[in-house]
Order: sequence, then structure tokens, then C-alpha cells
Amino acid sequence: MTPTHESEKPRIGVFVCYCGSNIAATVDVEKVAEYAATLPNVVFTQTNKYTCSDPGQEEIRKAIIEHKLNRVVIAACSPRMHEVTWRRLLQGTGLNPYLLQVANIREHVSWVHQDRGEATQKAKELVAAAVERVPLHEPLEPRQVKIAPSTLIVGGGIAGIQAALDIANAGYHVYLVEKQPSIGGNMAKLDKTFPTLDCAMCILAPKMVDAGRHENITLFSYSEVESVEGHVGQFRVRIKRKPRYVKEDVCTGCGLCTQACVLKDRILSEFEMGMGKRGAAYIPFPQAVPLKAVIDPEHCLLLTRGKCSMKCIKACGPGAIDFKQQEEFIEIEVGTIILATGFELYDMSALPQYGYGRYDNVVDGLQFERLCNASGPTEGRIVTKDGRVPEAIAFLHCIGSRDENTNPYCSQLCCMHTLKLAHLAREKTPARIYEFYIDLRAGGKGYEEFYKRVQHEGIHFIRGKGSEVVQDGDKLIVRAEDTLLGKVVEVPVDMVVLALGMVPPKDIENIARIFNINRSRDGFFMEAHPKLRPAETNVEGVFLAGACQGPKDIPATVAHASAAAAQALSLMSRGQATIEPIIAEVIAEKCSACGECIVACPFKAIRMDEEARHAYVVSAMCKGCGTCAAACPSKAIKMAHFTDQQLIAEIEGILGRMSEYELA
Repeated sequence: MTPTHESEKPRIGVFVCYCGSNIAATVDVEKVAEYAATLPNVVFTQTNKYTCSDPGQEEIRKAIIEHKLNRVVIAACSPRMHEVTWRRLLQGTGLNPYLLQVANIREHVSWVHQDRGEATQKAKELVAAAVERVPLHEPLEPRQVKIAPSTLIVGGGIAGIQAALDIANAGYHVYLVEKQPSIGGNMAKLDKTFPTLDCAMCILAPKMVDAGRHENITLFSYSEVESVEGHVGQFRVRIKRKPRYVKEDVCTGCGLCTQACVLKDRILSEFEMGMGKRGAAYIPFPQAVPLKAVIDPEHCLLLTRGKCSMKCIKACGPGAIDFKQQEEFIEIEVGTIILATGFELYDMSALPQYGYGRYDNVVDGLQFERLCNASGPTEGRIVTKDGRVPEAIAFLHCIGSRDENTNPYCSQLCCMHTLKLAHLAREKTPARIYEFYIDLRAGGKGYEEFYKRVQHEGIHFIRGKGSEVVQDGDKLIVRAEDTLLGKVVEVPVDMVVLALGMVPPKDIENIARIFNINRSRDGFFMEAHPKLRPAETNVEGVFLAGACQGPKDIPATVAHASAAAAQALSLMSRGQATIEPIIAEVIAEKCSACGECIVACPFKAIRMDEEARHAYVVSAMCKGCGTCAAACPSKAIKMAHFTDQQLIAEIEGILGRMSEYELA
């Protein structure tokens, strides 16, 4: 074991954390500390109740100064949790923050072992590995990069709108990209919001208008992000604007072209969730922002067949329709990025037993919202497909969520959403209302009170998940097990409303690839830390807002969006960001210019110097993942803080101590 600087003899301090009882319940912390004191170059050991706390940090600070420690090993929880905290601690004492090694004896030991003796021995081995490695650590200096004072927000639902307004109102420019012709997202389709029963559009529309008119917001509707390059502070973004075949700066939103379209009321409307129809020329909904017409290229007769009477052109007084429009690509540079791509509903094709898509009067929650809405296809009248006022309506909870056969997670808002729909059904129809549920979750402010209110409105609650829906004449039979009565029930109704689970958008995999961010097991974007950094990602400068990170209701979505905006503003207000110095470095003399590292790098941080015939790393783009170092056949890439020598020393530390243990 050789220190980085031959003249500097390692003076290692080892600090072992109890973490309350998280570690101490399984690991004998005192024995680990006693063992650490016997290891080479260790001059001080100490146990702490909570190493991350102020008193714990103060004890480490004093020990570094009093014992002239030049290397520190902390045996505690995952480095992901508090390594940054402890690096700052070292820096405050004048010690380089990277002369630290964290041995994870919580997640890797106490949380996965039950035998106290074995856990204690494993903790000793991990400490020994850290002690062997830390003398080889080199002082590293973080890098500073400038932050462009602008933000890209992907997704124009309530999350994207809230984040955009927060940032724009703070004086920074926002580029808001929405793939649909209008912003508004799923919230724009709602009738009322729980638990206060506010009109959804009444509270959303003002924000939509503000976002559309704000001097600091550039809105790219009907657009998608094509590619992203660069790094925090200097992201280069390529945006694809799809042709509307309508000049936005000329269109007045009068709607005359939509009335003149020969396909008027012949195409199922996406906004109306297939419950209403539109033409090939259409305005998404009356409060759309921008309030501009768009021509559907998949249905327009002129675009698909090359011939049409073109009544839309004749009807348009300003002459806004332009069938010569092509895709347009725009490149911008931003300092930060917020992803607010929202959610979709569970695809019911995987659950044919509920008759969705087969029986006319089996609908999902958003479709029922459009029936309830005064601006919907039935002007707020709840009727069956053949126009009958239903005598009985069944609401089935947890379809596509809380089920090991579909999605095991809870979609959080389904219970309250379905209770709200039941209230609206009771308000608008004389129908008998049935709620089939597993259990009801009403955890937000005012939610439990709303649940109790609905209970007193004469709604029948059946504790049992609906298992099957079958057609019987003009009735739908809902079969379920009533778990309170302990028997199977069959309830005839005229309409069935399925509370579908929330799932990630279909294109989320492509979005994750473009932005180089991770996804959790449920498919949603993964946050940097579920508790401490819920709005951040593993990519510096890229943040998450709303339901793209996981199922959320409107209040939680708005709060999360404001949190993401605050994170972006924090970076931009400082004007610069600190970037980890743990990056790859190409040793030019060893490089054969084979290009394997360029292919392997997921962050596109490696370039080829054609003249000098060797690769080089764009340091600001490198994330220190080490993929290139593993891929290089010439061993020409060195990973700072993860050199071969450091890793070998760590392995030898474990193997050496294991041998001693086995001999004993």
C-alpha cells in the first residue's frame, strides 16, 4: 500500500457510525472500531451515534485537526446519502474532500444480514478495504461551468406550466415544449377537481393564458425534443416543430376552417377521449393555448390522397392555411432542463375481462369526465352510448394498479378521482351508484372529509375488486367478491367506469435516452434520491416535475413542479455550477484511436483528435460512469478516483482480511 505522495505518510482516521439502531442492531460497532485501530496507518478511531449529525461532524472535525489526519474513512450508510456532506466537512478543515472513503455498512451489511457475528465480520472487511484504498486517493478539484440563464421545460401540462411560470416570473427565459397542439395536459380534460370541486378549467385556463402570453416564455406547441447535447449550464437542444399546415402568426382561432372541413365530426377526438368527434381541421378545445387551428395529416384528404374540395382554405379569411409547411428544426442553448412529460392511463387491452373497447358503455375515468363536462360532447349530460340516462352506474377501483398481474404500485389519485366522479354522477343523474373498491385511500388535505361526504350521498360501497364485466341484454353485469359479506355478488348496471392506473407515457424510453436519465422499476423517471432529492435526476441540471416521476394528484404535481423550478433557479441565480472532478482521462501515448470508447460513452463525452490520432474527453460532459475505461482495449483511459490501483487495493483489503479470518 503506497500513498499518493511518497513524502506524506498516511494518517488515517476511521469513524464508525451506530446510525441509531440501523447499524448497531446488527453490527457490533465497538468491535469494528477496535479492529480498525489495528489496521496499518490508522492513527485514530471513533464511534459516533449519528455521524451525519452536527455533533457527529464536529467530533470528526476536531479529530482531523488534533490528530493531523490526512485521510478519513467513515463506516456508515450509503455514500449516496451523505458522502457530499462529509466531503464538505473535510473541506472545512482544509483537507481535500476527495481524501475520503465511505464504507457502506448499513445497506451492504446491517440491512441485509441477520446474524450479528457474520454482519460484524463483514463490516470489518469493508472497513479494511477502505483503509487499504484511501492512501491511494489523490486530491481532486471540482470544476466550475457557467450556467446559461434559460430553461427548457418538456411537457405543457399543469406541471410544466407551473414550473415555467415560476421561472419566468423570476426573470429567466423558458422554452416550453409540448407535443400536442395545445398546452393543458390531462388536467384540461377534467370537469371538477377534488376535494373542493373547483372547475378544473377555471383554475387551469388562467395559467395556460399566462404561459402563452408571458414575455419570458417561448412556447413550442406541436413540437418535440429531437436531441440534447452538452452539460449542465450549456445544454444544446434540437427541437422539431411539426407542421400545423396553419400559420400561427396569421390564424385568429375563429374556427371557420373547422366548420368547413368536409370531414367535420367524422374523426374521434383525442381531447374528448374518443367520446366526441372532430374534423381534419380542428381546434383541440375552446380554451386551447395557442388558440390556433391544426390540420391532422393522418386524415386530411389533401395530405393523404392528394385531392380535396379544400373548403377550409376558402373559409379562412386571413389566409392562414398553408399546405406547403414542412418540419422545422430549431436549436437553442439552455442552462437547465425540467422534464414534465406527465402520465397516461393503463392500456386496457391487457385486461379483456372488463369489456373495455368491447362493450359500448364501459368507459374509463377520463372519458366519464368528458361526459360530465359542460363543454364535452354531451354538454354535461351523463348518458349511455344510445342516449339513455343510466339507472345504475358502477365504478371499479384499482384497474391496472395495485395488482401483481399489471402494476403493483398504487396510482394514488384513483380513489379520490372515482369518489369525485361518483359525486358528479349522483349530482347529474338519478342513477344508483356502486363503488367496488379494495380499500379507500384518502390521504390528502380535505380528502377524508370528502370521502365521508360522498358516503352520505346514498352511494353503495362494495368492498371487493370487480373481477369481470359481461353484457346481458342492455345491461352490464359486474361480478365481484364482497369481502365484508364473504360472497360473490353480481350487480346489473347501465354503465361501468374503470379507474385506470397511471402509467408512464409510451415514449418515455425514448425521452430517457435523449436526456440520459434513469427509470425506476415502475417505468417512471428515477429521481436522484426519493427523500432528499425528489426533483433531481442523476444528470446534473436535469430536473423532474409532476407525474413523470411517479403517480401524483394535482396538489402534489404543482408542489413538485415548483420544487423543480426552485432547483433550476438556484443553479441559474448562481451563474455557475460545480461539477464533480471524478471523470475519465485519456492517456494519449497508450491510445490506439480505435474509437471503442466513443461508441461506449452514453453521454457522448469523448471525441477523436484526428490529427493527433487519439481520443480525448470533453470534461464538462463526462459523468464519471467508467464505461469507457472498461471498454478500452488498450487500457488508455484512467478514471479519476477509481483507478485500477485504488480498486485493486480495495479488493486486496477484503481478501487479505478474509484470509486472516479463515485462518483464525
